[in-house]
Amino acid sequence: MTQTAPRPLDGITVISLEHAIAAPFCTRQLADLGARVIKIERPGSGDFARGYDQRVDGLASHFVWTNRSKESLTLDLKQPAASGILDALLAKADVLVQNLAPGAAARMGLSFQSLHQRYPRLIVCDISGYGAGGPYEK
Repeated sequence: MTQTAPRPLDGITVISLEHAIAAPFCTRQLADLGARVIKIERPGSGDFARGYDQRVDGLASHFVWTNRSKESLTLDLKQPAASGILDALLAKADVLVQNLAPGAAARMGLSFQSLHQRYPRLIVCDISGYGAGGPYEK
């Protein structure tokens, strides 16, 4: 029987609201290091990066590469019922990673300030491909 060596992030759970490049690449690294990554996708199309090309069984090669080793869950975060599901996930999670449009996470009550009161041990990571406050922020 082959036994695998423990990885640095074994036992860590990451919830990710991600699309395109920055956050999916980040959480892929976390998954490679052993974290359980649960990617939350919008209903219908999910992550728009799925459609960049169709090289891997109809999915974009980029999408497959950045999302390996992840679980995926469809939630419409604009619907009230989804907030209960997301709250249950965050209550057991160690990390939230998001790269939504600037200000979108805060408008949904997912800023560090809002989440820290409910989940004091949760690490919140906001990623922007273009930085905050710079000329390309929006």
